[in-house]
Amino acid sequence: MSRKPARSKPAQHGSEPPVARLLITCEHGGNEVPSLVAANFATNEAQRWLRSHRGYDPGSLDAAQAIAAATGAPLRFSVVSRLVADLNRSLDSPQLFSKFVANESPARKSQLLARFYRPYRRQVIGQVQRWNAAGLPVLHISVHSFTQRLGAARRNFDIGVLFDPDRPREARQAETMLRQLRSHRLRAFANQPYLGTADGLTTTLRGLTKPAEYSGIELEMRNTIARRSPRYQARWHAALAEAIALAREIE
Repeated sequence: MSRKPARSKPAQHGSEPPVARLLITCEHGGNEVPSLVAANFATNEAQRWLRSHRGYDPGSLDAAQAIAAATGAPLRFSVVSRLVADLNRSLDSPQLFSKFVANESPARKSQLLARFYRPYRRQVIGQVQRWNAAGLPVLHISVHSFTQRLGAARRNFDIGVLFDPDRPREARQAETMLRQLRSHRLRAFANQPYLGTADGLTTTLRGLTKPAEYSGIELEMRNTIARRSPRYQARWHAALAEAIALAREIE
């Protein structure tokens, strides 16, 4: 799903470089299961997984929608559970299909990819490439959430800002976001709980672009935000939007 962007202005040709175009995405926004594989998720175990962080990223879509509204950026999102097909994994990833789908026939898996995975990726990649073709750099923010307890690991922080430190502009933008989030007394860490260079949509896009053309930053919020009051969530969303707006200005 998507919200259409405003028509892009032509690239600027003065002494100042153009401000980055902003794109917000949310790959794990919901836990819906299409009828094509509904029977695979009929067990109690599958239903528990769907309701948990394994099935989607609680709070991520609300945050993505709020950030897009505050910044005027286009939003691309999915509400199909990542247990069906994980839009944030490469086609060769062993995590592309969950155990509830892994034993399906190649034909059925191809159907799932054709209906959900490929169209989403085409939308996002196509938007980035169109802006780049017009001479416009892109700041892509991919919004996710994490569970504070995973096995024996405890993740005692609020927000992770995931990026590739070897892409200079992206690293400067991420550091700007981290400073701004910390100024709001949020516990914001770099490349936690995952590395920004791990498999994901932003990593795919880095492989298709030059560092000056594209910055891909994943935001990871603790998913307990989804259980807090609307007012509390709004404060977080406003802080995130403010940090992203500042990062967008970084050359």
